Amino acid sequence: MDAIDIVCVNEDDAAAGEALKARVLDTPTAERLAALFTALSIPTRVKIISLLLEHEVCVHSLETALGMTQSAISHQLRFLRDLKLVRARKEGRHVYYALDDDHVRQLFAQGLLHVAH
Repeated sequence: MDAIDIVCVNEDDAAAGEALKARVLDTPTAERLAALFTALSIPTRVKIISLLLEHEVCVHSLETALGMTQSAISHQLRFLRDLKLVRARKEGRHVYYALDDDHVRQLFAQGLLHVAH
């Protein structure tokens, strides 16, 4: 295990307290990060992401793979799309979904490594 610094600010060490406060994540960033982890807190959304890791997939195929209704799938996809985790592409009557970028793939892979550890 890597060594980490231990921090314990004494009441009389204002400079150390201010230095620690300066490292706190700003609220808008903390809220966006919390929303990301909220998105990944629903198993159905995690399953959708797992299906999109390597392929662009149409909604009908997601319905079949997950055994869910189009309405239920669309609700989850809308949530993921709003957070820019997935993107949609329409071709004729079909809508295809893919991961929005490689960061999502990397985050998913790191999460899998962590739960397998």
